[in-house]
Amino acid sequence: MLPPSEVRGLSILVDAGTRVVVQGITGNEGRFHTGHMVRYGTRVVAGVTPGKGGQSVEGIPVYDTVAEAVEERQADTSVVFVPAGFAMDAMLEAADAGIALIVCITEGVPLHDMLRVRPLLAAQGIRLVGPNCPGLISPGKAKVGIMPGDVFTPGPVGMVSRSGTLTYEVAQHLSAAGLGQSTVVGIGGDPIIGSSFMDLLPLFRDDPETQLIVLLGEIGGTAEEEAADYAVGELGKPMVAYIAGFSAPPGKRMGHAGAIVSGSEGTAASKARHLEDRGVPVARTPAEVARYAREAMR
Repeated sequence: MLPPSEVRGLSILVDAGTRVVVQGITGNEGRFHTGHMVRYGTRVVAGVTPGKGGQSVEGIPVYDTVAEAVEERQADTSVVFVPAGFAMDAMLEAADAGIALIVCITEGVPLHDMLRVRPLLAAQGIRLVGPNCPGLISPGKAKVGIMPGDVFTPGPVGMVSRSGTLTYEVAQHLSAAGLGQSTVVGIGGDPIIGSSFMDLLPLFRDDPETQLIVLLGEIGGTAEEEAADYAVGELGKPMVAYIAGFSAPPGKRMGHAGAIVSGSEGTAASKARHLEDRGVPVARTPAEVARYAREAMR
């Protein structure tokens, strides 16, 4: 992996200049993943835990409020590692402080909280990734969240995924095949999330570093079908897909809260048919994604 200082150019959402504040930095998860982000090369400039201002984690100053972190350290991106019951307040605090990108890692955020916070952030033009997501990474530049940096390499493949661990596995296959990644975004699998496939695909379309998009979906909902329609109509770049859950029984939630099949809709098979009918090859194994991507790049 190239160090951030040796990777040039822009990427979507985060790059080597991104200035991150970690909300919940003094908790176990926040402290642990802050260390990994710092060692990756991400510019983590501040942390926030109410009542613990004046402390430091990994040499990073801790503040009582996000507003202080923005004023003192010019943070522009927040990553949220606070308990589920406080996640909505943390996101709204970041928005009020002028943060432009919020990445919420927290799992189990109440549905009614997301019903409130998502439109409020959208009305202010604030980008939210998550909740219940692994975050995002622009390999060699910055990572914001919990993705393991060592499986990603810089390159021309953009990735957007509803799954966390599946993202890492596919990235490892791509990297082994010599297909590095431009930006990888884990959007999360909850029923209500801040950024959908359709919110992010236009960014990949307009990114000159991204030559091909890998879409990693799963059962439930219609997000993959909408992405397929966009791919054939407006994307203007090749896409390869993988859908998890071919063996999932109808009516049973599988893994994520949004991963549930109702009748014949939302199944892996129906999603794959929709994508393939629009010229998007759908791999049946993570390793096959790399083979399809390599063929599409020729």
